[in-house]
Amino acid sequence: MSNKTIPATLIPGDGIGPEIVDATLAALDALGSPFEWDRQVAGLGGIQAAGDPLPPDTLASIRRTRLALKGPLETPSGGGYRSSNVRLREEFKLYANLRPAHTIIPGGRFDNIDLVVVRENLEGLYIGHEHYVQIDDDPHAVAMATGVNTRKGGMRLLEFAFEHALATGRKKVTIVHKANIMKALTGIFLESAQQLYEKKYKGRIEMDSVIIDACAMKLVLNPWQFDVLVTTNLFGDILSDLVAGLVGGLGMAPGANIGADAAIFEAVHGSAPDIAGKGIANPTALLLAAAMMLDHVKMQDKATRLRQAISDTLNVDKVRTGDLGGSAKTAEFTQALVARIKNA
Repeated sequence: MSNKTIPATLIPGDGIGPEIVDATLAALDALGSPFEWDRQVAGLGGIQAAGDPLPPDTLASIRRTRLALKGPLETPSGGGYRSSNVRLREEFKLYANLRPAHTIIPGGRFDNIDLVVVRENLEGLYIGHEHYVQIDDDPHAVAMATGVNTRKGGMRLLEFAFEHALATGRKKVTIVHKANIMKALTGIFLESAQQLYEKKYKGRIEMDSVIIDACAMKLVLNPWQFDVLVTTNLFGDILSDLVAGLVGGLGMAPGANIGADAAIFEAVHGSAPDIAGKGIANPTALLLAAAMMLDHVKMQDKATRLRQAISDTLNVDKVRTGDLGGSAKTAEFTQALVARIKNA
């Protein structure tokens, strides 16, 4: 197995993307990474290189490899081009967004956090069916959006969540919804969860449910009462960032977008153009995403070694970037991490 190479697409991304990707590649090389990279561009880099935020060559590469690691991509707010991240999810039907939040540096406001948010990735209000209605001389007098959740899409995501929870030794799955008000749009998700649980998972794992606003409050008051949170697209987007805040912020938050035929792993933070090129970016989130990628290709031993090396570099060696209260440059952190991996 150690000699087997696995084709994978690499998208360095925009802003600090190339810097944190280089750090991640150095760590993977030290581990004896199995990945054979095909470098491609997207986002602002795609516009600059090919006039397209998601060039055909990039899509073709992911269709071939069915596996990708990507840095953050720049998306303009308001106008401009549509999010490449959303387009990638749609193109490859990456219906499950997996966002673990695990305390690595102890002693923060919250400690010993070990949560997973599983977010539906393709439906809800993110389908982008929006329009304005003109009244008198105001073309933007009324804004309207349509959300769509399907039984099939919900069941697919819920089954993924239950199977992931069982495979990783979790004890409880919590369904997050707003079925008290959005009785159809999120009611169908809650109803599907209850049906699936009764049919397939009852007695194998615990399930409960909570309304989204109450969930947000409970996460801040007592996050340890939760284990795996499963929810629809918009709620999942918000909650996954909230739980990242419990473990130190988006700089510690990896993500995976998983479908039947492809998987894309990423750091979920932005491209941070204000610090690009300064050599101070924290690569931890993308490194943790690479560990998830190793888990995905059944190389859990390498994933465990990488996570342990990250923890030791941060906590034993105390080599930390500025956002974590240290003074290390990206290159210094990478050098310390590589040394940890090689000496383990």
